[in-house]
Amino acid sequence: MLQKLKKIDITIVIVLAMLMCISIFSIYSVTQGREGLNGYHTKMVQFYILGFIVFFLLSFVDYRLFIKYALYIYIAGVGLLVYVSFFGKVINGAQGWLYIGNNSVQPAELFKLALILFLSSFLVRKKGVTLAFWKDVVPMGLFTLLPFLIVISQKDIGNALSYIVILFGLLWIGNLKLSHTLIGLGIVGGIAVAGIFSYIHYHDQAVHFIKDTIGFGHLISRFDPWLVPELASNDHKFQTENAKIAIASGGLSGEGYMQGNSVQNNIVPYTYSDSIFIQIAEEFGFVGSALLLLLFFILIHRLILIALECRNPGGPFIIVGMVAMLLYQIFENIGAFIGLMPLTGITLPFISHGGTSLLLNMACMGIAMSVLLYGREEEDTLALPADYAIQSKTL
Repeated sequence: MLQKLKKIDITIVIVLAMLMCISIFSIYSVTQGREGLNGYHTKMVQFYILGFIVFFLLSFVDYRLFIKYALYIYIAGVGLLVYVSFFGKVINGAQGWLYIGNNSVQPAELFKLALILFLSSFLVRKKGVTLAFWKDVVPMGLFTLLPFLIVISQKDIGNALSYIVILFGLLWIGNLKLSHTLIGLGIVGGIAVAGIFSYIHYHDQAVHFIKDTIGFGHLISRFDPWLVPELASNDHKFQTENAKIAIASGGLSGEGYMQGNSVQNNIVPYTYSDSIFIQIAEEFGFVGSALLLLLFFILIHRLILIALECRNPGGPFIIVGMVAMLLYQIFENIGAFIGLMPLTGITLPFISHGGTSLLLNMACMGIAMSVLLYGREEEDTLALPADYAIQSKTL
């Protein structure tokens, strides 16, 4: 135990500690003294204490155990998503929450890790062989499509899209044929361009289709401020427009801690959660924002180094899935407030207030550390369960 403890990547631990400090002080800035929000920074301290416990515990669990039982983790995760669809609580328009005592849990967040482990286990069985379209790519796509549709039905587009990003990341490292890669990129790019073009130039018809035909009218409030802000209602573009003003007012060095006009006067909503980047940008300016992005870069860089040093194929797959998840969340969260992406309500990793999101990310870091500690063994001594192996042959 002590020998492995000495091998833990201290850089990752330091970065996590720095992100913890940024998160707690940022949340304190925009919640202290506010009715209903006072004390949120204390809750985040508690979440981080629990998160570091999870981090160190998972660091000393051989990550190959998670690959070994990934199928059962996936099945349990899908079952929980289905349960939430019928019995979950609605928060901010999304029916994706369960209450355990006074604490809320979002299974769609936790399922990201289940999907990463399951798709990684699928690729481990391929042993580096080039992925066949019908035998490999299609099943992986279907295994991802199932939770995607469940979470979309819960009106949680942010987490649903993260599943697709994880799939693409793992297909990329999973030895996908170049022709399949180019065709896939062409199809996805073509659909995206056609969809954006149609929404802008045939707005009324697109709104009618989204709202009345497929019943996802809540997406209008996400797409209008992003693609056609001149047509968006004041309510729909309130958050993004004020966010841009707050970011711009931050300038180079910011307006000062707890001095941001927009975030301190609640002009931008959810500055303790989804919009917490606005607090950093307005009160610490470009310098503070750049420092945060630098910490994210260092963290992802260290994760990639762990993947490159791992001798067991399962480790790099897991790491790439986690990196894809983190990059998507960072880009989507920040991009939504500068006009690059639609607003989806997804959290900023390690910074936004929220126990489920933080514990998921800390668990991911713990498993990544396990890859560092156990991934240098040449042979995988943890065989798959017999019934798992039998099922895999039928895919």
